[in-house]
Amino acid sequence: MAEADALPEQGLTPAVDATDTASAAAADAAGEEKVMTLVDHLSELRNRIVVVIVAVAIGTAVGFWQAGRIISFLKAPLPTDQPLVFTGLGDAFFINLKVSLVFGIIVAMPVILYEVWAFVSPGLTTRERRLARPWVPLALFFFVLGVVVAYLVLPYASSFLLSFQSADLQALITADAYFGFVSTMFLVFGLAMEFPIVLVLLSKVGIVTSAALGARRRQALLVIAIAAALATPGGDPISPLILGVTMYALYEVSIQLVRITGR
Repeated sequence: MAEADALPEQGLTPAVDATDTASAAAADAAGEEKVMTLVDHLSELRNRIVVVIVAVAIGTAVGFWQAGRIISFLKAPLPTDQPLVFTGLGDAFFINLKVSLVFGIIVAMPVILYEVWAFVSPGLTTRERRLARPWVPLALFFFVLGVVVAYLVLPYASSFLLSFQSADLQALITADAYFGFVSTMFLVFGLAMEFPIVLVLLSKVGIVTSAALGARRRQALLVIAIAAALATPGGDPISPLILGVTMYALYEVSIQLVRITGR
């Protein structure tokens, strides 16, 4: 008892008070950490957006430098005697800029996918990161595949649409309209090819299963047909048909991939 009474006189703090103080300090530190984590999170988002913008800008600059060759390559699916015209004084410049921007986005896609993954992955569990990581390179492959398919479809879509020319209806295609059509097709086909990756990743976290996907083939076919018709810009039946067939084939591939993973 004398020793216990001597503790306050010597300026010492009982052990229980030290524990309470440490707990309070830890709680304050935790609260401060949450605030800093949010700030760091927003700062990281800003930095990654800047990296994406820089990558697209570099790709666009390279595309603008090689704009003549890119335009010749994109015009190749048209008949050789079909000219592309422009009507405004600055149209040629802005067409070159538009083509260069789409080229920059396509070229910068590896950087874009990496930055998206690097930003999202810290919010996933270790298991989810391990399961999703191999599919990031495949996302790039499917995007490139979509762009390639779009370019292969372009001659058939152009031929179909130009086949309606007659003596009374002669095509005078503006360069702005044509390259807008081509750019939209490339981006639509590229992004549409990503949906198998989405299905597989959803299966990894237990949202969908191969049995559920297989049981909804009819609904999926209807949704794919509507999406392909709305997404393709030309109004021709060939582009949505090829896009729809490709997407449905990838849907079937997705079912098999999900089944292989045991879902």
